[in-house]
Amino acid sequence: MTTAPQASPTPVTGKIYLAGHRGMVGSAIQRRLEQTDGVDVLTRTHADLDLTNQAAVDDFFATERPDHVILAAAKVGGIWANDRYPADFIYQNLMMEANVIQAAYRSGVKRLLLLGSSCIYPRLAPQPMAEEALLTGTLEPTNEPYAIAKIAGIKLCESYNRQYGTDFRSVMPTNLYGPGDNFDLEHSHVIPALMRKLHEAKESGSPSVAIWGTGTPRREFLHVDDMAEACLHVMGLPLETIQAHTQPMLSHINIGAGTDISIRELAETLADIIGFAGELSFDASKPDGTPQKLMDVSRLQALGWQARTGLREGLQQTYAWFLDNRQNMRS
Repeated sequence: MTTAPQASPTPVTGKIYLAGHRGMVGSAIQRRLEQTDGVDVLTRTHADLDLTNQAAVDDFFATERPDHVILAAAKVGGIWANDRYPADFIYQNLMMEANVIQAAYRSGVKRLLLLGSSCIYPRLAPQPMAEEALLTGTLEPTNEPYAIAKIAGIKLCESYNRQYGTDFRSVMPTNLYGPGDNFDLEHSHVIPALMRKLHEAKESGSPSVAIWGTGTPRREFLHVDDMAEACLHVMGLPLETIQAHTQPMLSHINIGAGTDISIRELAETLADIIGFAGELSFDASKPDGTPQKLMDVSRLQALGWQARTGLREGLQQTYAWFLDNRQNMRS
């Protein structure tokens, strides 16, 4: 891969429409935007604006005329949710991306940032996964519909850039965690699900906690505040430093920590932080998902950014947030 020259980002200012501001990633980005001078953060709840409704999205953009867009809105979930609701995952994510990107183009948005997912890469992609691995193999079956939608989002941005000369950028984060995560056991990802299970087992005095899979798959995790910082870094880079964003297979940028950990090691670390002294029981009859998902973040590092929050430190912060907000969570 040809790396881009080093460059310092310039904070993006003006009216910025942040789609998905109530989610974990969106709320982290909003916190950072609100600390930036010259920024007017524009938000809408799902009740105010359904992004799957093309007419509503068109009307919103025609009325508000945002200067920039950060598309962090998405329907997300873990293995269980992806397996049970595949139609919802592909339809809603496709519609949100298509509607927002088309409306952004028609209303003359200066710059757009699309947030994707590391699941876009093939199940058996060489590790660490470089941007060039896109579309080189079969996707992980348990989240294929969601991955297809996110790949379509990359290609939408890339295609609008190529045909219309827009500046629509895509970033692909690794697995994220942190304050504001979803701790619902049926829809959450691995860290919040394990954290809640272990906490409740400790409270109830349970002798063991059942964990899906063998514990051998390796995953990379990035604190959401680091992700927000990385997004605004990429958003603020001069266009000439990322000209590859119009080239097939190079129109997106990986965002990750650059290191991974096995699910067993993660569970053991969380048990130690939470104080659960019982047995960790791994159920090999349940799906493991992709064997390993580690991002190649050399391109992002060449563009001047790297993660700062260590995993244990981030998990401790997240558990403290969980304890402070436990009473407000859904059962």
